[in-house]
Amino acid sequence: MSTRAVYRFVDHTIRHEPEGGVTFEAFCATPGCDEESGPQEDQEAAQKWCLRHTGRTGHDLFRRVVTDHARVTRAEPLHSEQS
Repeated sequence: MSTRAVYRFVDHTIRHEPEGGVTFEAFCATPGCDEESGPQEDQEAAQKWCLRHTGRTGHDLFRRVVTDHARVTRAEPLHSEQS
């Protein structure tokens, strides 16, 4: 008896998952500085951290990261095959 593989194309969609939320983070990009804002619930909080950090240190280059959660679902319901 041999094993046989069956391949089918199944269309999927990907969308933002509101329950997962969105987080904003800022990282100082000055060489040797490892400070970061940590996850923030809104963009303004991460930006304010950058402004305060610049005021304290003079560092003026930051990397900003926005993270969200996404859910992948089948675009069409899978129909069961009858034998």
